[in-house]
Amino acid sequence: MEKLSIIKIGGNIIEDETSLNAFLKLFSNLEGKKILVHGGGKRATHIATKLGIESKMVNGRRITDAETLEVITMVYGGLVNKNVVAKLQALGTDAIGLTGADINSIQSDKRPVKDIDFGFVGDVKKVANNSIDKLIQADFTPVFCAITHDGKGQLLNTNADTITSTIAVGMSELYDTSIYYCFELNGVLQDFDDKASVIKHINSKTYQELLKDDVISDGMIPKLDNCFDALHNGVQKVHIGNTSMLTKENELFTTITL
Repeated sequence: MEKLSIIKIGGNIIEDETSLNAFLKLFSNLEGKKILVHGGGKRATHIATKLGIESKMVNGRRITDAETLEVITMVYGGLVNKNVVAKLQALGTDAIGLTGADINSIQSDKRPVKDIDFGFVGDVKKVANNSIDKLIQADFTPVFCAITHDGKGQLLNTNADTITSTIAVGMSELYDTSIYYCFELNGVLQDFDDKASVIKHINSKTYQELLKDDVISDGMIPKLDNCFDALHNGVQKVHIGNTSMLTKENELFTTITL
């Protein structure tokens, strides 16, 4: 099977123009078929504040009321997405910016209300891998923002890490698929205070040991659970580290396998 790389970048890269430009150059030079997924929560919070709209978070997750959804749609689907696409075009990558509503690529269900009402937040239900593949086969590079839809006309704010893993699972039926989660750290760390203490390889067994020893905790746990879920559903490898892991020179990042 042909290889497909799915790369996710977060808010810290998007917010810093120098970091974003450096990443997009690396991404543009990456060989083979590829998909980019981006968030933009920090920019959305900043613009919401300027508009006098309060951002409400619970356990790091945004409560998305109707007003907030308008801001997210403008920021994720407009400002951030089109800025990234324009920069990629300048680098010679024929990118196409998408939400999950475009070509009906990612459908979600509105998250049911349990202890917390998250509002217009989506849990991914279905990825149209064949439709996405038509774009890839036409030599376009899809750039997805963190918005999906419910198939009934409603847009939904959706976690970008989850979008990345579910796209990867869907595309793994057609490609040898790998995920690259790019963030500010070098990888999963043995000691959070030592930024060079990267755990280079984690599998299912070592992950349980790291959890037991409290080496991995807090926000990294849902990210890694997401990774193993993708691996159990057809994805070949998941990589976590800073953007330089997209170069052949850098070996200091974390690779996760079953």
